[in-house]
Amino acid sequence: MKTLIVGAGAVGGYFGGRLAEAGRDVTFLVRPPRAAELAANGLRIHSRHGDVVIPRPRTVLAEDLAHGVDQHFDLVLLSCKAYDLDGAISSFAPAVGPQTAIVPLLNGMRHLTVLSDRFGAERVLGGLCFIAATLDASRDIAHLSKPHGLTFGEISGGISPRVEAISGLMQGALFDAQASPAILLEMWEKWVFLATLAGGTCLMRASVGQIVSAPGGVEFLSGLLDECRSIAASEGFAPRAEPVARLRATLTAPESSLTASMLRDLERGGRIEADHIVGDLLDRARTRGIAAPLLALAYTHLKAYEAKQTFSPPVN
Repeated sequence: MKTLIVGAGAVGGYFGGRLAEAGRDVTFLVRPPRAAELAANGLRIHSRHGDVVIPRPRTVLAEDLAHGVDQHFDLVLLSCKAYDLDGAISSFAPAVGPQTAIVPLLNGMRHLTVLSDRFGAERVLGGLCFIAATLDASRDIAHLSKPHGLTFGEISGGISPRVEAISGLMQGALFDAQASPAILLEMWEKWVFLATLAGGTCLMRASVGQIVSAPGGVEFLSGLLDECRSIAASEGFAPRAEPVARLRATLTAPESSLTASMLRDLERGGRIEADHIVGDLLDRARTRGIAAPLLALAYTHLKAYEAKQTFSPPVN
């Protein structure tokens, strides 16, 4: 299966690198500066699950795709940030053929509509990943914690032949791959968790453990989680009891150092996915007439931060 990984940053580089390590046919769509880095130094992953170096990963530039190089791909694995989605779509669009499957690993839901409108709903699957990773000072991929899971499935539900084919592609690669018959529910459950974590840790500028150690901290995070749960339920995707219990325990764990990657982006003065992760959820609450004052406060904080910043284009 001919696979295009859109981006070779922390997420795309990790999962694409693991697929390349396993001998899969993988090409990374990157910008010229990242292509030069990979050509000079290779793609390097540092992880508790084992380091890997791909000396000369196969790369392609958007202008190459536009001129017919490497067309078409069987699978496009999309790992960009939400604020780069429009640019990413323009860059990989020439690689999408009649049988191409697109698996986005973005958080939230808005991107599914954007991708379906552009390429047709039949080409778009659901997807999510659980991984904490970053590009370090040497532009290597640093895997920061134990989880490294990738889940995918048909938006309509069930396990289709193409989902089975993607599952076969990922078997044997050094990460946890799972085909889901209910990917939308799993995406909503992750969104509820991430909106709570990002909204809470960014608003308080603190880790989970630091927040819950403060007066009212447990009640704050639990209340924010309940607001996000209610919004999901109003959209027909009520999170299941067991995942909610697990999320609540994670979000109220004493001495936990857990923070959202959005907080790390905010603290370094970078761009953040305020609208895609928090704002879109809040819009749905307002449409449904659901009160979400904590989520609204978190969103105001994030937008005030954005109003102060001037951002430079990313290199990935």
